[in-house]
Amino acid sequence: MNTRKSIVALLCMAALAAGCDKNAVRDITEPSPGEARVKFFNFGVSSPGVNFYANDTKMTAISSGTGVESTSGVAYGSAGSGGLYMAIAPGQYTLAGKIAAATDKDLAISGVTATLDAGKYYSFYQSGLYSTTTKKSDAFVVEDPLPAKFDFTTAYVRFVHAVYNANAMTLYAVNTTTNVDAALGGSVAYKAAGAFAAVPPGVYNLGARYAGLSTNAMSRSTVSFVAGRVYTITARGDINTASTLFLDNTTNR
Repeated sequence: MNTRKSIVALLCMAALAAGCDKNAVRDITEPSPGEARVKFFNFGVSSPGVNFYANDTKMTAISSGTGVESTSGVAYGSAGSGGLYMAIAPGQYTLAGKIAAATDKDLAISGVTATLDAGKYYSFYQSGLYSTTTKKSDAFVVEDPLPAKFDFTTAYVRFVHAVYNANAMTLYAVNTTTNVDAALGGSVAYKAAGAFAAVPPGVYNLGARYAGLSTNAMSRSTVSFVAGRVYTITARGDINTASTLFLDNTTNR
């Protein structure tokens, strides 16, 4: 009898911890109270591999097979920590990319001072053209304001412009089933982000276009948008070098 009472008591405590609702589901996509979240991208053309920092705190690193930190860092065209958000206490930080290689180890090649607020999401982009002379690259930070009212029957997509030498562009999506061609938001300048737009789930051909033009300055084919997901499409590269141009697709949620 005592054993049975103990089990019942434990079950009651578990129910209280779950909010006294057997159907309660914790939303683990939201930052914990008092935390901000930030993700990092190395989109600086010809940039060396870097580790990303917030002040003196290392936020990303690559492990080797021996368990020792790799000197390759986050390579150009890649996101730190697999594109996941990293938790950080709110406050003002200098976010930076620092060389991961043994030569010039921990030399900061990019940096932005930004205030990160509790409960908000951010993305740091190392961008521009890396200079082997000055050993510097450009960088910027944008907030990732996820939709407040979320419809799980649709997808949400926004556009970030990280092509340092390109004019403002608008992201267009052509549904491969219906052939409907639609702009996903308005014109976005370098170092800026558009708003998240609701998009019917499906497969799309994407294109970034200059104002008044129907041709794509850069494109990407057969991109799938899944209902209940949030995506950022980021234009990166050098507009004068076609081989560097790419529309990156990252899942925010």
